[in-house]
Order: sequence, then structure tokens, then C-alpha cells
Amino acid sequence: QVQLVESGGGLVQAGGSLRLSCVVSGRTFSSYGIGWFRQAPGKEREFVAAFSWSGDNTYYRDSVKGRFTISRDNAKNTVYLQMNSLKSEDTAVYYCAARDRNYGYSDSRHYAYWGQGTQVTVSS
Repeated sequence: QVQLVESGGGLVQAGGSLRLSCVVSGRTFSSYGIGWFRQAPGKEREFVAAFSWSGDNTYYRDSVKGRFTISRDNAKNTVYLQMNSLKSEDTAVYYCAARDRNYGYSDSRHYAYWGQGTQVTVSS
């Protein structure tokens, strides 16, 4: 079993920054591909960013490229999402998730384990 706990959400003005953290426990950290998703009110959950299975590559949805950065600290079993130049449309609950397969990084159906989510609100 894998547990994921997000933190770092909050209220920020447009143009500001936040860093989300996701602590992964329960299994070997490197055994999973970690991704970030978000869900805004009334909308479906959508992919934000993820590591490849090897952890060597990163992937982003187009709307966050150049603004968001996913990173990891293997010693702390923690994945981060640095979010800069935030926009009102980034407002959502952000989830980190773990997948135990080397494909489907952008598809939530391939992620078996999810955190509880952290709210990010960007005021315009």
C-alpha cells in the first residue's frame, strides 16, 4: 500500500507562486511514477505534470508549460510542484498520485494511489 500526502496549497494573487509537496510512504519511492492532477469545481480531473517511469523525464500539460515545474527529492520521498505566474484558471484542488506502470502518465485511470488533495485558489 502507498500513502500520499499533499501540502502547500493556499490563496495567492494572480502572478504569484506556490510550491506543493507530496510525501510518498509505504513502498519504495522509486517504484512508482508520480504525477500531479487537478480538479476545478464542475470540471473533470485533469493532468498537470508527471515524471516518467524512470524518473528521468518530465511531462506537462500545455497550459502550465514554462510556469510549473515538477521535481523530486528521493532522500525525502517527496515530489514537488513549483507553480509560478499563477492564473485564476489554475484554481483547483491539486492531487498527487502514484502509478505502478510505465505508461499512461497523463491518464488518471493508470494511477492506483491518490492523496487527499490540497486547495489552490488564485485571486484575480
